[in-house]
Amino acid sequence: MKGWLVATALLTAAPVWAQENALRPSETWEDLRESVIGLTEEPPVDPAMLDLDAPIRANDAAIVPIRISQPSDAPALTDLMLVIDANPAPVAAEYTFGEALMPLDFEVRVRVDAYTDLRAIGTLADGGNVMAGRFVKASGGCSAPAGKDMAAVRDSMGEMRWKTAQEDGRTLGTLMIRHPMFSGLQRDQVTLMNIPAHFIDRLEVKQGDEVLFTMEAGISVSEDPVFRFAYEPNGQPISVHAEDTEGNIWDQTFDAAG
Repeated sequence: MKGWLVATALLTAAPVWAQENALRPSETWEDLRESVIGLTEEPPVDPAMLDLDAPIRANDAAIVPIRISQPSDAPALTDLMLVIDANPAPVAAEYTFGEALMPLDFEVRVRVDAYTDLRAIGTLADGGNVMAGRFVKASGGCSAPAGKDMAAVRDSMGEMRWKTAQEDGRTLGTLMIRHPMFSGLQRDQVTLMNIPAHFIDRLEVKQGDEVLFTMEAGISVSEDPVFRFAYEPNGQPISVHAEDTEGNIWDQTFDAAG
């Protein structure tokens, strides 16, 4: 239980991050934008439509908390791509969002491998794009040692927790999933051999028949993923479906009240 509390605190107790770590000009991004992301033009950066908060300097490069949010009057997003420019696999995750998450207020933890821009690229209902991001000082996150031994990983993999809270008139849901999210760049601290990549690559969270969000992830989402998000509840149970790269599947349903 202590581990769950620590993981949640990393998101909920994060400091108010300064705004001076804005996106920086980047040759890496220029290469990625069209060849990997598929954008022929630079998306506009407009905090009136989308914002991303991240620490200027990460306390732990393997667990960097980020918060992606919109003002209350911002246009709805249909999906979003999370990109960490200097990571070995720059596309950290791709999300789709249901109407119940609008306006967006979504938190997740990621690995950051080098000083880099970290950006969210959202898609609007009309097909247009908007971008937000921060420059984060962190290094070594993708190869940082796993937080627990292999026996503990096997015993707890796939366990989930769900809870809700009220904040500023909105309902906040927190989903926590036990999984090592091995990046393929880490070493077993006993054998000193590289641990093969093994991570949750597909996630779907619903309330009743209504999709709240889906995620397709790569190696950059942190160990024991935690997702915290504001949503409009409909009173139906919360169901979670997760799949990982080794074919494991986990399904769990929670009472809406957490």
